Amino acid sequence: MSKTIVMIHGMWGGKWCWENYQDFFEENGYQCIIPTLRYHGCNPKDEPISQLGTTSLLDYAEDIEKEIRQLDVKPILMGHSMGGLLAQILGSRGLSEALVLLTPAPPYGIIALRWSVIRSFLSILTKWNFWKKPYRQTFNEAVYSMMNRLETEEQKEAFSKFVYESGQAIFEIGLWPFDSKCAAKVDESKITCPVLVISGTEDKITPASVVQKVAEKYKAVSTYKEFSNHTHWVTGEHGWKEIAKFVANWLNENKFVV
Repeated sequence: MSKTIVMIHGMWGGKWCWENYQDFFEENGYQCIIPTLRYHGCNPKDEPISQLGTTSLLDYAEDIEKEIRQLDVKPILMGHSMGGLLAQILGSRGLSEALVLLTPAPPYGIIALRWSVIRSFLSILTKWNFWKKPYRQTFNEAVYSMMNRLETEEQKEAFSKFVYESGQAIFEIGLWPFDSKCAAKVDESKITCPVLVISGTEDKITPASVVQKVAEKYKAVSTYKEFSNHTHWVTGEHGWKEIAKFVANWLNENKFVV
């Protein structure tokens, strides 16, 4: 059984998003590999790389696939937010022994637009040609959509690490009916490994009602768990260890033991 977890971060993120989970799972005997998405390894204070604006989900997936294929084992894929969608895409390519999807972005076919989601991206969606440019949330949007359970200083510290994100990827996730490439599409029949899907009742950027539909898409192999009083920031907010322990227990029950 796999002892290797590939942890995939989400929008505006980096390896730092997984610090708590990496420590927890390595203490429990797992090897954790954390790729940095293309163009996300820059200094948050620097101007974004222009090519980032038109980088596709498929580009991100291609980079991670190359990294996975260099491993000598088929790993567990653990993805948060957009990283959860990338995990689904890679899982459909037969690259995972199990999927752990933490407040995942939904794939093509699941309507995710709620007022809270629109408000989370309002400063981006109101810009013409946003799908061709790099963007970053405002601080207030980040707090509203993801980090409202953090203390003010914790919010500021986390936001100071946010880098820019691909407008193209945002378009492919949120406005998939208009995406000719269908970049966010996932064939659920090709995901045959166990899938754990986790949502938070207070999540505004990927509401629990949306995440539940992700679990339903893979109902033949999925387990769904909703955590009360948790937001989107399940990897770093207070109480994150409760969720990490649930994930570890699920892996043990599915024989992913070390």
